Amino acid sequence: MKRCVGSVLLFLIVAGLVVFGVEQETLDQLIARANAASPSQQPDLYLEVADREVRAATDSYKDNKPEDGRSALQQTVKYADQAHAMVLKSGKKLPHTEIKIRRMSARLRDLKQNVDADEQAGVQSAVDKLEAFRTDLLKAMFGSKNPEKK
Repeated sequence: MKRCVGSVLLFLIVAGLVVFGVEQETLDQLIARANAASPSQQPDLYLEVADREVRAATDSYKDNKPEDGRSALQQTVKYADQAHAMVLKSGKKLPHTEIKIRRMSARLRDLKQNVDADEQAGVQSAVDKLEAFRTDLLKAMFGSKNPEKK
């Protein structure tokens, strides 16, 4: 019995090391994969890129690197817009995309409270653009069926 438990523990330890030892895909690799992916996969990949850029912006502002933070915010908006445009065109994955963009927008609103006053306008601009994308998605999902009724 002890031998069996030892074997199982050894297996779990090795499996854990393999999982944690796998190198995460870099942002540039993810962007390349997103650009080369099929149109049905691109929105999810672009949302992943935008999400990573939000994390990069947050980390940059925490590390007192506002230039990097501004660049990451621009990339966030760029890739969120690409995902938003593709989803609107296809009409698929609208709720999923709206939820992801809402979460990014919320994280950027939190970030705005923690950056210098000079940087808040740039963060708010990114939030406003993400909210505009969300509004487009919500209109596509729940738009007026009969616009004459008010």
